[in-house]
Amino acid sequence: MPSSFARPDPLASAGWLAERLAGPDVRVLDCRWRVDGAGRQLYAAGHVPGAAYVDWAAELVEPTGTAFRLADPEPFSAAMARAGVNDGSTVVIYDDSQSQYAARAWWSLRAYGFQAVCVLDGGWPAWVEYGGPTSADSTPLAAGSFTPRLDGRGVVTTDEMAGLVGSGAVLIVDARTPPEFLGQGGQGPRRGHIPGAVNVPAALLAGDGGRFPAPAELARILAERGVSRGPRIVVYDASGVGAAKLCLCLELLGFDDVALYDPGWLDWMTRPQESHPVEA
Repeated sequence: MPSSFARPDPLASAGWLAERLAGPDVRVLDCRWRVDGAGRQLYAAGHVPGAAYVDWAAELVEPTGTAFRLADPEPFSAAMARAGVNDGSTVVIYDDSQSQYAARAWWSLRAYGFQAVCVLDGGWPAWVEYGGPTSADSTPLAAGSFTPRLDGRGVVTTDEMAGLVGSGAVLIVDARTPPEFLGQGGQGPRRGHIPGAVNVPAALLAGDGGRFPAPAELARILAERGVSRGPRIVVYDASGVGAAKLCLCLELLGFDDVALYDPGWLDWMTRPQESHPVEA
């Protein structure tokens, strides 16, 4: 694993995974995803040997009106059991979309108290470039036994978010695009951002080849966007995907007390201005 981050454990290199792939406690999750469901077809055509396919949108979140939130403990633990994840497993997650869906799965596991989980740096393309073995075998894995232990500090609800706005207790970080943040783009009944938020677009968090930026570059990006150490940090975007990757980046750099506002902008924008204000 990369050693120059303050907390390198959430990131695995292709070489690290290749050396440990045959380990009995290693579980690999393929989180390649497409809106039309074609992610499963990509998995069927070839994946890391022994990997299980996990559809983040169908298995790890639940719809709440127009938004999404972390799936409840029972369906989440069932999804992990189907993927062969046990309480003692080491989980490695990958996708082919600059690790955004992999990061959402990483954050979901961490939210349920599972610590031994990391994202494959560079995802599927990095694995192929490395020359790692691939397989088209889709034989179901032996069912795992996953115990969810929700870490409420890492998950912020809409009601909690409303109480935090203007309190000075948190730094709010919006991971959407600049036009969305400024109210110049996007869809829905209201446009703009949660008052007091700073903007760190998730698109800035991709380094060469879809890998994570180097530590110094990542720290520079965050500092230039107004992200500093000290206060609790709450991150959001529209659906919690890019925001989860930002949470992972903050973890790598050693930031403490980082949470994700799970329903995010898709829920916030539907609420009344009086209780859930928006600024642009």
